[in-house]
Amino acid sequence: MNASFNRIAIIGGGNLGIAIAQGLLDTPGFDPASLTVTRRRANLLSALAQRGVTVHSDNLAAARDAELILLVVQPGQMAALLSELKPVLKPGQILASLATGFSLQEIREVLDLDLPVYRAMPNTAVALRESMTCLATADRDSARRERVIAFFEQLGRAIVIEENLMASATVLGACGIAYVMRFIRAASQGGIEIGFDAHLAQLIATQTVRGAAALLLEGGHHPEQEIDRVTTPRGCTITGLNEMEHMGFSSALIKGIMASHRKIADL
Repeated sequence: MNASFNRIAIIGGGNLGIAIAQGLLDTPGFDPASLTVTRRRANLLSALAQRGVTVHSDNLAAARDAELILLVVQPGQMAALLSELKPVLKPGQILASLATGFSLQEIREVLDLDLPVYRAMPNTAVALRESMTCLATADRDSARRERVIAFFEQLGRAIVIEENLMASATVLGACGIAYVMRFIRAASQGGIEIGFDAHLAQLIATQTVRGAAALLLEGGHHPEQEIDRVTTPRGCTITGLNEMEHMGFSSALIKGIMASHRKIADL
């Protein structure tokens, strides 16, 4: 499936928008000249401009000629942005919203145009082409759907889910980056306590997380199967795991995920 688009516009060059651009630029065969990124303060996109990306603050100009338009803005900005873009949108274009909580139905109501609309939720690892991107759409054109999936597959892994799970995808896949970072920080601090300097502690903790993820992604096992391979009777691993559970490790993580999910509902 051809995942390339002749013209791509990223409307909203904040942290996530820049991360997507960086991931695309590092994709083999990607043409920087096919990408436009907008931001009110376009001078903050100078690093992208130096790599051949068109950068400016004119959303209409960026969207007018784009085949794929990524809306990477806050939910509160979406309605106004859609209304701004509506006069220049035309058949043949594909719209993908990365705004949390702004539904496909709400997008269609504001636009009132017959355009294929997608919701996408990547995470900041998209900059390294290691994102977990969840997609939702009502688009029934299977070839177009596969093309959009293939586009995001260039930037990591991409799956299509039911739209009612998009808030959950935001928490588990996007907020999840921060949860894992906090685990690495805590593990690094523990490593310092037992004798490593800060640099070595972080290196060991980070590579261990990478290895653990690879075991699950490539082996397809349940985490407990891999845990069983590490634990031995009366060993140090099970002793540490049990202490963490006594202190509420799993419960705290689950409650944190649920709290983030409730916050999206509030927003």
